[in-house]
Amino acid sequence: MNQNFTAIQKEYRNWLDTLGFSNGVVYDFKLRAKEFFEWSENQQINSINQLTQKHLQTYFDYLQIRPNKRKNGGLSVSHLNHSFIAIDKLMEFLHQMGMETAPTPTNYRLKVDKEQRINNIEPFTQQEIKELQANISNIYPNFTYIKKEAKQEQLKLIFALYYACGLRRTEGYNLTVKDINFDKGTIFVRQGKNYKDRIVPMNESVYKALQDYIYNFRNLQKTTHKRLFLNTTGTLNKSLQVLKETTQNQALKSKRITLHILRHSIATHLLQNGMSIENISRFLGHSSLDSTQIYTHIINR
Repeated sequence: MNQNFTAIQKEYRNWLDTLGFSNGVVYDFKLRAKEFFEWSENQQINSINQLTQKHLQTYFDYLQIRPNKRKNGGLSVSHLNHSFIAIDKLMEFLHQMGMETAPTPTNYRLKVDKEQRINNIEPFTQQEIKELQANISNIYPNFTYIKKEAKQEQLKLIFALYYACGLRRTEGYNLTVKDINFDKGTIFVRQGKNYKDRIVPMNESVYKALQDYIYNFRNLQKTTHKRLFLNTTGTLNKSLQVLKETTQNQALKSKRITLHILRHSIATHLLQNGMSIENISRFLGHSSLDSTQIYTHIINR
């Protein structure tokens, strides 16, 4: 990427940060801007002043036919809409910086098929969650004690935060030791979705899991960051995959497992166990009950 685009990408990132966007959103939008600039260079566009409204629409059309680099098929509607939002925000930034000739934000979005989205969510049952947790102590048998302990401790933390507390991927990943208040039994979640901070209560098992992790393991580690988790979210998802593959339950093995599916699972289980949809919505940090209603449809399905 040329120096012109690199400098703009850096300023765009700083601008998003100044506006108060969460670290996850800033990082995501920065990467999507980089993809756009790299595509622009392939189109012989080497200066921001060369961009036109037609270039934006051509790029959006390209994304909709571009193969997914990680798995078969194309990009999901959700992924595409996030890219469209990031580029629109980039155009807004250019105008804010005084570039009057920059293309205007398109507000172009693809309609999400709600029924298809619900059908794609396959939460784990409560028994399957218990099986996965019980199997943590059995994984990585050929690793050294230190490496095995690190992997197992992180998996225990994953279930404490993403399942028991229902955190989003970036919410859990950005947590630090200072965000855990053992005196009040709460977790401070910084700038979740829609940029709202929230307080999440810890039940007894989460309280114990976090105390064991922080005092017996995390505080003994020397790292360059202050996050609870030692590794990236990609590595965390891979460890979940390893955990799933080592179980003997074939029905469980056939299911997809990610950090976010653990969140879907706890929401479904809370509803099955009688918690009101309003309380589940507050617990998950949803800004609207519409987002929480999908779990009613999942149970009915």
